[in-house]
Amino acid sequence: MTSTAPEAHQGHDAGDHTGDQPPSWQRRLRRFGHSPRPETALRERLDPPYTRPGRQFWDVLAVPPALADRLVRRSAWGGPLLVALVAGVLRFWNLGSPKAVIFDETYYAKDAWALINQGYEGSWPKDVDKLILKDPSSVDVPVDPGYVVHPPVGKWIIGIGEQIFGFTPFGWRFMVALLGTISVLMLCRIGRRLFRSTFLGCLAGTLLAVDGLHFVMSRTALLDLVLMFFVLASFGCLLVDRDRARRRLAAALPTDEEGVLRPDVHVAETLRLGPRPWRIAAGVMLGLAFATKWNGLYILAAFGVMTVLWDVGARRTAGARQPHRAVMLRDLLPAFVSTVPVAIGTYLVSWTGWIVTGKGYYRDWAATEGKGGTWSWLPDWLRSLWHYEHQVFEFHVGLTSGHTYESNPWSWIVLGRPVSYFYEEKAGCTASETGKCAREVLAIGTPLLWWAGCVALLYVLWRWFFRRDWRAGAIACGVAAGWVPWFFYQERTIFLFYAVVFVPFLCLAVTMLIGALLGPAAGTGSKQELGLATGDPTGERRRTLGAIAAGVLVLLIIWNFVYFWPVYTGTSLPENSWRDRMWLDTWV
Repeated sequence: MTSTAPEAHQGHDAGDHTGDQPPSWQRRLRRFGHSPRPETALRERLDPPYTRPGRQFWDVLAVPPALADRLVRRSAWGGPLLVALVAGVLRFWNLGSPKAVIFDETYYAKDAWALINQGYEGSWPKDVDKLILKDPSSVDVPVDPGYVVHPPVGKWIIGIGEQIFGFTPFGWRFMVALLGTISVLMLCRIGRRLFRSTFLGCLAGTLLAVDGLHFVMSRTALLDLVLMFFVLASFGCLLVDRDRARRRLAAALPTDEEGVLRPDVHVAETLRLGPRPWRIAAGVMLGLAFATKWNGLYILAAFGVMTVLWDVGARRTAGARQPHRAVMLRDLLPAFVSTVPVAIGTYLVSWTGWIVTGKGYYRDWAATEGKGGTWSWLPDWLRSLWHYEHQVFEFHVGLTSGHTYESNPWSWIVLGRPVSYFYEEKAGCTASETGKCAREVLAIGTPLLWWAGCVALLYVLWRWFFRRDWRAGAIACGVAAGWVPWFFYQERTIFLFYAVVFVPFLCLAVTMLIGALLGPAAGTGSKQELGLATGDPTGERRRTLGAIAAGVLVLLIIWNFVYFWPVYTGTSLPENSWRDRMWLDTWV
């Protein structure tokens, strides 16, 4: 199977430099790995083709050309669906274990049950968890409103599973596991579109499927996996929108007598790109993201800037001399309207249960305590909601109480301090054994994947800055949007599992690094730079060694996931075996 290394189909958004010599700054940067843009046809720069397995690959398998074409077409969905099926089996296997209310499930499982039954969160008794596990039918939903500090969408989603399967561990984990499985499918398709390679897309999804943090969060009724799902969905929508916008530009550009697409200043600077429903869909997804947890607002801002810069790059590539001005005049306002107001409207709609029932916490604040004032002309429910949100904001920024498993965001990428969701000891794993046994659910990423991710992020940043690869910039944006904001709240009590939001982008970064290890297929890319022209033994040797290195890395990551499986799932282990998996002292 061929792959798309970063050198192939770069799809640079920057415009062409005129003249025989590159600018002086480019010549100076060559010592750091900067290379001039390869000579690529304009059509391929606007709409790069997907790579296909070479004829030699099918000849080895004795597959006829017609059948090979059908397999390639079906693999676009068949491969991702197969990866998602494996991910789903892993996530749903014994999903109800441990039969316990683990970590913050004590908040979200009960709030979800109240929402799905009465439209607002209730104030639960402190010792009700054991009774719920013993006999949920004997537990009444409290009618008194409860003070909650997160928006309702994630809890509504958890509540759907409870409505279908009951107020049980399996019920409140079901929808999160489903979203975790679908997110693997989405990443396969996103990776395929990003790298123009079904193989690399499926590889990105496979890495996500075997990441320990994503796996544990997919099997726990917390909000962060739901947030990750909507963030990834919004990124996918913007990626589709980017491709469609560039195709419209390509369709409007003139061609010469030989049918070769040519840049055109007038078209590039004046063409209106028409309706962009995928950008509106991204706005809805981003609204659902920060209607799950507020840090979705940072992703909204980052992705909004990213999609506008993509338009700048598209118009520059099409021939615009002033692409920023063209985007300001033609694209900026539609981009804003289709994302920000749509996201805010989605957020307000998510509070419908709190609004229409009239019984939620602070629901009557405007009518009782907030009478009069400058904003009294606004509806009471809106002023009450604003007051509630202000109180919640003060709670979040003032949350500095210590916690055993809190961690600084600097340590997340190296898995410095994971979070133990569940732990118990007993005298023996079986009746014939003596000594202690341990069961734990540890929220930690697959170590080899994350440590490889450290190198991959450096490679992505290098590739973005020195090679001007827009794909590297998009991956870096996804990681930064989910990670960097937490550095502004280092005094706040924060945890490693918040990092699940940028795990898909970390997997894309590792995939990009593996693509570079593999190298482009024979005959693609720059022959002088890569030495991979057909019949070049040096290039074939380079690709063989790269394939071996990439395969070893992927197999080691999968082995690492299998090795840590017991501490991801709460499987009983002899205490010595459990300690063997605590590679760092900070993991205990």
